[in-house]
Amino acid sequence: MTQQTSETSSGVGVLDRAFALLDAFSPEDDRLTLTELSKRTGLYKSTVLRLLTALESGRFIRKCDDGQYAIGPAPMRLAAIYQRNFRIDSIIAPLLEELSAALGETASFYVRAGAKRLVLSRVEPSRAVRVSIRIGEEFDIHQGASGKVLLAFSDGGQDLDPVRNQLWAKSSGERDPESAAVSVPVFGALGELLGALTISGPVSRLGQPSATHHALLALMDATQRATAQFGGNPSRFAGPQKKLTDSVPAVA
Repeated sequence: MTQQTSETSSGVGVLDRAFALLDAFSPEDDRLTLTELSKRTGLYKSTVLRLLTALESGRFIRKCDDGQYAIGPAPMRLAAIYQRNFRIDSIIAPLLEELSAALGETASFYVRAGAKRLVLSRVEPSRAVRVSIRIGEEFDIHQGASGKVLLAFSDGGQDLDPVRNQLWAKSSGERDPESAAVSVPVFGALGELLGALTISGPVSRLGQPSATHHALLALMDATQRATAQFGGNPSRFAGPQKKLTDSVPAVA
């Protein structure tokens, strides 16, 4: 049987095992059998059955007519309370402040609004020459690094496969001939796209390969933290981040 590590253990065994059962359900699972739950958690069937009975009593688990188990209504009630007291900006705004201060460029967060990409939040540097955008401003979704990211993880075609694989996009002179940008996706608890975390600046600065590379590394770190705080899986960025870390910027 598998054992929980000290990093994932709360120190209260029965709670850890109950949490492990709930965590065994992935977004793709409507219901699971007792055998599958035992396999995924590494717990004996007898232990799983006792925990399921307790969780069913608390409405965290429900037993289906076919004998399988599904998530009950209690988590939905807690999720509604969480969402009511939660705003995207509470997580994104501090990261934008951090990115803008570290890179000296404009940091922004875009969401899709039909055929447009909308600036939901942004922080601009104090330097005189910078990319200036306004919160609530909309741009064509088919232009810019953030547009590529938003399209790639919604209804983008095969031409955006590289963005989906590497989890980042860049642009230069697409919306404004003097502006460049790099962007990464931020994901939610179900793996859904929440928006595009973006760094933009003058082509003369951000257009340089070393600056682009540096900005992407900073964005990768930030989006992993944002995705984790939104309940998503930050490990999906591990491969792309390693490739960026190991790569050497091309000479312009």
